[in-house]
Amino acid sequence: MHFTPLHDRVVVRRIEGEEKTKGGLIIPDTAKEKPSEGEVIAVGEGARKDSGELIPMSVKAGDRILFGKWSGTEVKIEGEDLLIMKESDVLGIIQSGSKAAKAA
Repeated sequence: MHFTPLHDRVVVRRIEGEEKTKGGLIIPDTAKEKPSEGEVIAVGEGARKDSGELIPMSVKAGDRILFGKWSGTEVKIEGEDLLIMKESDVLGIIQSGSKAAKAA
C-alpha cells in the first residue's frame, strides 16, 4: 500500500464476522452489523507533546484490534475499503493464544 498515515492515526482493514449463527442460520448481508474488529495495516509516527517530544504508538502493523462501532473514517485506497482512525479510537489489541500465554 502506498499510503502512510500521519501523527497518531492508524489504517485498519475490517475483519468480517461470521456468516452463520451458532445454530447454523445464515445471516443475510442486510442484517449484518459492521465488524468492530480489524487488522492494522499502517501506523503514523505518533503524536507529539507540547514540548515536541514524540509519543510512540502502542499499535503496530499486523496487530489485530477492537475499535468502537462508529470509529474512524471509511476510505477506499487502491480499491480496498479501509478505515483511518486515531489511535485513541482503538479499544484494545487482541492477542493470539501463544502471545496471551507468554504475557501471563
